[in-house]
Amino acid sequence: MSSDDSSSALLLSRQLKDLQKNPVDGFSAGLVDDNIYQWEIMVIGSPETLYEGGFFRAVMDFPTTYPIMPPTLKFTTAMYHPNVYPDGTVCISILHPPGDDKYGYEQANERWSPVHTVETILLSVISMLSSPNDESPANIEAAKEYREDYPLFKKKVRRIVRDSADM
Repeated sequence: MSSDDSSSALLLSRQLKDLQKNPVDGFSAGLVDDNIYQWEIMVIGSPETLYEGGFFRAVMDFPTTYPIMPPTLKFTTAMYHPNVYPDGTVCISILHPPGDDKYGYEQANERWSPVHTVETILLSVISMLSSPNDESPANIEAAKEYREDYPLFKKKVRRIVRDSADM
């Protein structure tokens, strides 16, 4: 294990202990197979949002270069949202690599920064669920329905919420 690996593992261990000691409403986290670089996340749908009552599993994979580079977050429970790719991968600015956006959509200060923690990432995901960004969608169909046929979008979200609660 290189010194970068050991310092990222130490930081992740500390962040996990902090979350276990001081849980945050809306999500829980634990390791997948005792692997400090892979966490299982449970996001609980926030009250007064379309996702209320849902239990959404996800996996967060950290690079050994964390916190210099961001983790990836992918829902393993079905998710229907403009900012979640059909395969479950979450697309939010703070999970994009640091620096300038080659497409000019995001400013560097909106993208990944080593000051982010697992807690700030998951709070951003919870915020994303209640306030989709349909200007830069990962799921074009969901964004189009969100804008043009909100009742249909709402019906699809309600179905995944119901299904998630049955798992």
